[in-house]
Formats: sequence, C-alpha cells, structure tokens
Amino acid sequence: MSNVMVIGIAGGTGSGKTTITKKLMQRFGSDVSVIYHDNYYKAHHDMPYEQRALLNYDHPDAFDTGLLIEAVKKLKKGQGVCCPVYDYSIHDRTDRTIAVNPAKVIIVEGILIFQSRELCREMDVKIYVDTDADVRILRRIVRDVRDRGRSLESVVSQYLTTVKPMHEQFVEPSKRNADIIIPEGGHNQVAMEMLMERVRAHIEKESGEK
Repeated sequence: MSNVMVIGIAGGTGSGKTTITKKLMQRFGSDVSVIYHDNYYKAHHDMPYEQRALLNYDHPDAFDTGLLIEAVKKLKKGQGVCCPVYDYSIHDRTDRTIAVNPAKVIIVEGILIFQSRELCREMDVKIYVDTDADVRILRRIVRDVRDRGRSLESVVSQYLTTVKPMHEQFVEPSKRNADIIIPEGGHNQVAMEMLMERVRAHIEKESGEK
C-alpha cells in the first residue's frame, strides 16, 4: 500500500478526542479508519468481577499497547486487523472482535497513546486535546452514568482515586510528545480546519498517485 498517514489523538478523559475523530470520519468516510486504545485493555478472565472493578484502568500497564502497535504496523502495510472489544460494564475483554480496514488515514485514539515512545514512532501527526479538568469530569460523569451503567458515586470515586492522579502522572506529561495541542478539541474551528486541510491534501495526493 502507498503512504498511510497515522494520526494520534490523545488527551484526558472527556477532553473531546472522540468529537475530533467523528468529524474526520464524517468528512472523509472510508478513507479514514479508527483504532481505539480503550479496546486494548488487558483481558482479566481469570479474575472475579469484584477484583476487576478495583483495578487501575488509567495506568499505562492496564493496556496491551504492544498488541495495538502490531495492529497499527499491519494497517500501515495495507493489512486489515481484528481489534478486540472491551466491555466496560463487566470490566473485561469480550470474545468479540471488530474488523478495522486499511485506509489512507489511520486514527489512533486514547488517553495514554503518547506515553509509549514506540507507538509515537508509528504516528505522523500527534494531536493532544487540552480541555479544562472541570469540563472533563462533568463529561465523564454524564458518559459513564448514561452509557456505561455506572452509579454517580462510583464514577466520582474512580475519578478521585485513579483518574485524576493518573492524568497528572501520565496523561498531562505526555502532552510534550504532541505535535499539535488543540484547546477545546472539536469545538476549536481554526484548529479543525487546519487538520481537515492536512488530511484532505494527503488523501488527494494518495488518490492521485494510484
């Protein structure tokens, strides 16, 4: 396959990473494929639910990043991959997979993707979405209660005990590995237009060379 552009989109929980990803997908359709770090949480089938619920899911060790790097390398070679599916309600990987097809542009999305130097080396553009902590926690509460079946108390407790300290220890420092920092994410029109233009130029160049 000809040249594939890999875009990394990182930022804290609720920062607006997915908004940017969705806008790119809407604009460029099948020329863009997305792979989520969240789907690469390690499997813990051997552990009872109560134990799994207590794990720190905001630490780099919670992810099988090596498997994600393998997938990105395959996609860059024009090979499709089967991505694992993670179920937040049971805190475990399922036995299902999602097919991710090769494309001219691959988006890798996740809070800790810039924490891995090896993964960063596979990326052409690294974007960090920078959003105020109070906005992010409110978005996380709404998402986890509405979409992931969590209680308000459990979301707040998890935020204070692991999400916030891990953000400060790992996510925020990884910002220095970014090429572009976008305040307010997908709502930042100027930044979005520049990103869209960069992606459009790449896709047109690749289409023209075939």
